[in-house]
Amino acid sequence: MERDDLKAWRRQFGLSQAQLAQGLGVSPMTVARWEWGTRRIPPFLHLALKALEFDFEEGGGIEYGSSNRVPRMQAAE
Repeated sequence: MERDDLKAWRRQFGLSQAQLAQGLGVSPMTVARWEWGTRRIPPFLHLALKALEFDFEEGGGIEYGSSNRVPRMQAAE
């Protein structure tokens, strides 16, 4: 997937970068960097987008107010 493909997908579903970031469990800056081309888009992203697409088609979408993010692990002391 190329950066322009990602931006087109996001716009097709009427999502902001922040909304897409929430759905993917990443920061809005990560989505912005993917779209700018300053950060490589991970190869699995197309699968995550397909899952979100399915959610939208089923009448769902991104659930706001909840976080899908996995907390970072603390460094061992």
